Amino acid sequence: MTRDLFNIRPATVDDVQTIVGFNAAMALETEQRRLDLDRLRQGTLALLAHHQYGFYIVAETSVEATRTAVGQLMITFEWSDWRNGVFWWVQSVYVTPEWRRRGVYRAMHGHIAARAQGDPQVCGIRLYVEHQNRRAQTVYRSVGLTPAVYTVYEQDFILAHQRPNP
Repeated sequence: MTRDLFNIRPATVDDVQTIVGFNAAMALETEQRRLDLDRLRQGTLALLAHHQYGFYIVAETSVEATRTAVGQLMITFEWSDWRNGVFWWVQSVYVTPEWRRRGVYRAMHGHIAARAQGDPQVCGIRLYVEHQNRRAQTVYRSVGLTPAVYTVYEQDFILAHQRPNP
């Protein structure tokens, strides 16, 4: 399948429930976390209202003339003084299980990459992925992303208490 089979568009406040549902499903599936849905909704609304934080895109497909959201991703921004430019961080990637391995992420990535390459302020695209999520790593490599030389460390003040015990 190609990205022409999907409508990739900016998310709007009308997509909040879909985004919240997708993010909650992704967190449970990949990190066994149950997110606070009210906090998640407020965070989603905040990003949609403040474009300086980033933006979401939604992938839709038409089945029997009905548009259905089948994927999403969020872009946030990181300034790089070394490059005098902005990295776009791909986050909150989710594709519904029945649409996986059908080109949804490839279509969203192609859309984002074209936008980023067309913006002279954008110096690159980055994302992070769980070490054990080999399926996602394979998908990301297939669209031209390569492992970076960095390992991400964090001090999470909000979600730290929700981490599953090792």
